[in-house]
Amino acid sequence: MKSFLNILFVLFLFSLPIIAQDDIPSTNIYLFELEQETDTLFNFNNPKFLTDFNSDGYNNQPCFIRNNELLFSARLLGSKQNDIYLLNLEKGTKLQVTKTAESEYSPILMADKFHFSSVRVELDDNGTQRLWRFPISRQNNGKPVFDYLVDIGYHEWLDEQRVVLFIVAEPNYMVVADVRDGSTQQLGTNIGRAFKKLPNGNIAYVHKATESTWFIKELNKSTLRSEIIVQTPRGSEDFAVMKNGIILAGRGTKLLKFDPKKDNDWIEIGDFRDYNITQISRLAISDDGKLAIVGG
Repeated sequence: MKSFLNILFVLFLFSLPIIAQDDIPSTNIYLFELEQETDTLFNFNNPKFLTDFNSDGYNNQPCFIRNNELLFSARLLGSKQNDIYLLNLEKGTKLQVTKTAESEYSPILMADKFHFSSVRVELDDNGTQRLWRFPISRQNNGKPVFDYLVDIGYHEWLDEQRVVLFIVAEPNYMVVADVRDGSTQQLGTNIGRAFKKLPNGNIAYVHKATESTWFIKELNKSTLRSEIIVQTPRGSEDFAVMKNGIILAGRGTKLLKFDPKKDNDWIEIGDFRDYNITQISRLAISDDGKLAIVGG
């Protein structure tokens, strides 16, 4: 098997099929080294195809836990469940972190830096979705963060004790839950799936105010009040936040940026059609500027 770090993009020579697997599409993860020269000029260097080992399967929800280490959720072609994998981008190695009968999604590094949390779809009659905690070292099989809090779709940590949760319901809603006593406080409804930590420690998220009008909002970690940052690009609910606070979002093959300190609207900074990325969805960015893009 070729090392995923040795496969550079000559993407006019290959294509990526989209194959349904029990309603889970084929997706792949691509890596670029992001270099900002000016307010509007960005370079995307050293492109790499990270998921050649599962190119016809599901590879999604990337999360940098260190500058050279990337967690993500994968379902291998022909499998019926997802596991969490860890890529070491410096060594060019791949490690399966969870190997369970259940499916794990949306890994996020926890505050202690030694554990990550993930949404597990459990094997019961209801397909219960619960938040679990796992050691990166794989020293044990993990345990639930909350015993009784279920229907969790997505999450992000405010601090060591509090986590923002997307609760699957009609309509869906957002809560802040406290690991010390399991208490929750509901904050809003019609929330998008992306939560991202801002440089100031607050949480950015998408509020779908109407069917066609969505906003990225900032949740204050102290007051738990929200303010609008910017309206999302039409139809886009996935974004990433750079270390300097610039927000990146995809729209089709194009990558857009919004700087809350300077910009009045989204600015296009890249088009990835030549890399055969037909639809940019989830994004992750490391502190040193590595950009992971999920494309379908």
